[in-house]
Parts: sequence; structure tokens; C-alpha cells
Amino acid sequence: MDASEAPRIRLWPFLLGDAVLLAAAVYWVAQAKFPLSAAVVWGSTICLVTGAALGVAPFWLEYRALCRRLETATLAEGLLQARHAEAAARRIAEATDNWQMIQDQAARTAAQAREIAERMAAEVREFTAFLERANDTEKATLRLEVEKLRRAEGEWLQVLVWILDHVYALYTAGLRSGQPRLIEQLTQFQNHCRDAARRLGVVPFEVPPGEPFQPERHQTPDGQTPPEGSVVRETLATGILFQGRLVRPAVVAVEPPASDQTARPDAKPPATEQPELTAPAGTPNNPLQPDPASDSPATGG
Repeated sequence: MDASEAPRIRLWPFLLGDAVLLAAAVYWVAQAKFPLSAAVVWGSTICLVTGAALGVAPFWLEYRALCRRLETATLAEGLLQARHAEAAARRIAEATDNWQMIQDQAARTAAQAREIAERMAAEVREFTAFLERANDTEKATLRLEVEKLRRAEGEWLQVLVWILDHVYALYTAGLRSGQPRLIEQLTQFQNHCRDAARRLGVVPFEVPPGEPFQPERHQTPDGQTPPEGSVVRETLATGILFQGRLVRPAVVAVEPPASDQTARPDAKPPATEQPELTAPAGTPNNPLQPDPASDSPATGG
């Protein structure tokens, strides 16, 4: 209830009583003779005090009523706030329950995600192991195939070089025969054979007479290194290049340096003979070494 709607105390009875008492006290004092008697003093004093009390009484009553209304309003507001607090507490409890449910759900979700991650990691490990096994198997297969191809390459290269050596031996025999027609035919035959071999990457080469002896590209029939300054006198077996790589040095006959010939003027040049085509000195397991069971390709006519 507002202050404007609260019932108000009527002031006029209190003011009227106050005025009457004040008037009585004044009249009593005015009618008395001096010196005033004790009855007049006490009577006028009582009238004044009572009138003052009547004058103050309505305001004091209104003040007390206003204080009670304020206390009541404060208590009502406190009760309303308490109701709001209870509602807020209920909402907080509901929110706490919801948060607990959400937390439980999040924990279950995290556990499921962790389980899925562990399964995925296990699948990845198994798949990686499978790929490694497949890769190792494929590597082993490819390694075996490469070894087979290299072995086959070495075999057909050995056969091809063996054929070229026989063709060159036949060509040198034709040169020694001194028959122009035969030499021309053998030269054409050797050129055709070398063209066919060149398409496979095999290139035979001869050493021109008079070229200085080079140990990295030339070798003697006996495999020994001649004295320094020796020159090539004749090519006994062609050198072989395979895809630009030297696989066999050329076998040549050499002439000693001029100083050695001057020191021994009666020495005769060594006889030229076709060498037995074996692996060069210091080169074990030469794939180009011809089959010892077959005939030597250097059989001059």
C-alpha cells in the first residue's frame, strides 16, 4: 500500500485538546495571585505538558504507522526477493543438472572418440605393415627380375662380343690373304655386324697403329704393361664399349720405345699372333670372357 492510500490520523481533536489545555493553563495562571501557589504551578505545568503531548501525539502516531508500513513493505520485498532467489536457485540447480548431463555426455563422446582413434591407429599400423610386406615382396621380386635381366644382359653381351671377335678374326685373316675381293666382302660383312651391334649399345673400336699405349684402354696379350713410351703396332682384338662404358680394353701388339730398338739393333720384332681373349689382368669375373670350351675367335687364315 502506498503512503497516499494509507489512512491518515485526524489532527483536529488533538489540536483542539492542545488548545484547550494551553488556554486552561494560561487562564489558571492569569487568575492566580502572586506568589503562585504550588497547585497553580503544578496544574498549569500539567496542562502545558499534556497539551504539548496532545500536539505531538498525532505526528508521532503517523511516524510509527509509517515505520510499520515501511517495515511491512521491506518484509514483503524481502519475501519477493526470497521467492526470486528460490526461483534462481531452482534454475541454478537445473542448470547444474544439465551441465552434469552435458559433462557426462561429453565424457562418453570423448571415450568413444578415443576408442575410434585407437581403432584407426591399429588399422593404420596394420595397413602400414601390409604395405611394408607388399613393398618388400615387390622389391624382392623386382630385385630378382633385375638380377635375371642383368644375367641375361651379360650372357647376350658375352655372346655378341664373342661373335664380333670371330668376325674381326675373320676380317684380319682376309687381310692377310691379300685377296681384294675377299677383303671387300669381309669388310662389308664386319661393318654390317658392327652396325647391328651398335643399335644395342655395343661399339667395338680399333687402335690406330702408332698411337701411344694407354693402360686404361689397351692391354697386351700377356696382360703385362709394356715400357713407358711404347706405341701400338697392331690391334689384335678390338676393344668393347657398352653404352659408352669400357667393358674390355683393346688387345694390341706394341713396339718398344726407340731407345730400346737403338740399344738392340739386331733384335727382331715379335711375331704377331692372335691373343686368347681372356679377362684383363686385375679384372676378375669378367662377363665378356669367352667360353673356354668354345674355339678361340682369333684363328687367322
